[in-house]
Amino acid sequence: MAIDQKTPTGVQPIDFEEDVIQRRPLTTQTGMGGHEPRMISGVTASDDNIVFTSVNMLVNWARSRSPWPLGYGLACCAIEMMASAASHHDLARFGAEVFRSSPRQADVMIVAGTVTHKMAPRLRRLYEQMPEPKWVIAMGNCASSGGEFWDSYATLQGVDTVVPVDVYVPGCPPRPEALTEGVLRLREKIFKGG
Repeated sequence: MAIDQKTPTGVQPIDFEEDVIQRRPLTTQTGMGGHEPRMISGVTASDDNIVFTSVNMLVNWARSRSPWPLGYGLACCAIEMMASAASHHDLARFGAEVFRSSPRQADVMIVAGTVTHKMAPRLRRLYEQMPEPKWVIAMGNCASSGGEFWDSYATLQGVDTVVPVDVYVPGCPPRPEALTEGVLRLREKIFKGG
């Protein structure tokens, strides 16, 4: 809209709507302005910071940024799992700040500790109660392969015999940083649609 006021200096007023459209500045952000559109893992970026993607990629991105873990702590690995959610290691930086107490509210099961044959059917039941899509992190040597109890008649030889495991976090017990790394690996897998 043009301004119809006379100025004391005799300068003509500017029509802001037309001027902005005609002199649209191009971005100076690296890899964006002045280049042809390019693909970055399913996302096309073009001039003026406009991003084109599919709905699936957008949904996978959103899911990967907010995993809702179900803490299934069974042994000493559970202490390290709790420490990773505490303020010093702050798992909340990656969207996994609240461990859900109900499997119906969670989409990531973190199995932390030794799983016995008596506990296996209950673990499977909780896994089946989780809504789709769902993922499993096996935390520690006991959850991954039986650990130091591998030759015991009561210990399950890895949680992958009961539920499908997406990420293994090795260690006895693994440090909180290792669980954080496992959550980041799961985040990559979810983003890629896995």
